[in-house]
Amino acid sequence: MFPYLSDLTNYLFGFSFSFPLPMFGFMVAIAFIIANYIWVQEMKRKEKEGLQTFTIKKVMKGEKAGMTELIGNGIFGFILGFKVLAIFLNYSQVIEDLPGFIMSLEGNFIGGLVGAALLVYFKYRDAEKHKLEEPIEVEEKVHPYQHVGTMTFIAAIGGIFGAKIFDSIERIDRLIADPIEVIFSGSGLSIYGGLIIGGGLVLYYAYKKKLNLLLVCDACAPGLMLAYGIGRIGCQLAGDGDWGMPNYAEMPEMISFLPEWMWSFDYFGNINGTDLGAPGRPAMSDGFLYEGNAWPTPFYETILAFIIAGILWAFRKKVKIPGIIFSMYLIFNGIERFFIEKIRINSDYDLIWFKATQAEIIAVLLFTLGVFGIWYLTKKSKKEVSE
Repeated sequence: MFPYLSDLTNYLFGFSFSFPLPMFGFMVAIAFIIANYIWVQEMKRKEKEGLQTFTIKKVMKGEKAGMTELIGNGIFGFILGFKVLAIFLNYSQVIEDLPGFIMSLEGNFIGGLVGAALLVYFKYRDAEKHKLEEPIEVEEKVHPYQHVGTMTFIAAIGGIFGAKIFDSIERIDRLIADPIEVIFSGSGLSIYGGLIIGGGLVLYYAYKKKLNLLLVCDACAPGLMLAYGIGRIGCQLAGDGDWGMPNYAEMPEMISFLPEWMWSFDYFGNINGTDLGAPGRPAMSDGFLYEGNAWPTPFYETILAFIIAGILWAFRKKVKIPGIIFSMYLIFNGIERFFIEKIRINSDYDLIWFKATQAEIIAVLLFTLGVFGIWYLTKKSKKEVSE
């Protein structure tokens, strides 16, 4: 397993480095970069085809730095300095659990004050350098794709909080027992929580900026699915606990040419330190008895996500009705996650007639919403054409 990026570089190239960059976090960062690039290109294409256009924004040039800007820079600088200086001063301790430290309330207050002062000063000096005796109002074109960077940032921050919230709800007993540990730990993230909360905040931002919400959703769908698959690569390489139930079945003859780990994997040396046993040496984990034989569900999800992203990419120019591509994304996403849940480990909810995991419930809702979206948008489009 490769819990940290340095483990992978050591395996591939024979060298390592001491800074413990978590493999999952690294892959998530790569996923956001790639998704942002694809999203930008799609937004540019839609503007080039006349589906959306720029807006005019009036801005003041030559003003002195406003109090809101200075306070915002100060807050960001404080958080940055608060964490960074603490990492340098307590390096040997922090590297034992870097994600946990970043999510915690620990830090260096002096570093926070220095960081805040520096960023406030830099903002003030920059404004003074461009200050005019008489500030003037000018009009600037703002193209839709120029909002993508901000929307990606909103999705990242909102996604982290959403993932923590949904994971906490899913494991409510653990939250009640130790709320501080659960909320501020570096582990425990629900992908659907990130999708719903992060996506909701992005849509709100797009609405406030008067962007066409359906076109925004269509443009982000292929990249969003691809990013999901890349993130799951991080899960597989690090072994962050997203593996499946014990797999006692023999590998089918028709796929026997594939590596054994694609069928059953022990996740030895995973980042959580979980022991899944070995043949002849059973071990209990999450209420299941393993003998080094878990379904490698992150690997399966990566393959499925890449296939779905390819389908969405292939149809993005052929489908002319806004919102259909995103509806397809919801359908495929729901189907993929619903069936993968059958071999994954997650807590069940006792519903009236059956049990289901949080992810299964959300997957069904996404599938239903996607089907409704295609029906409604197609019907609306036909009606508009007939009129």
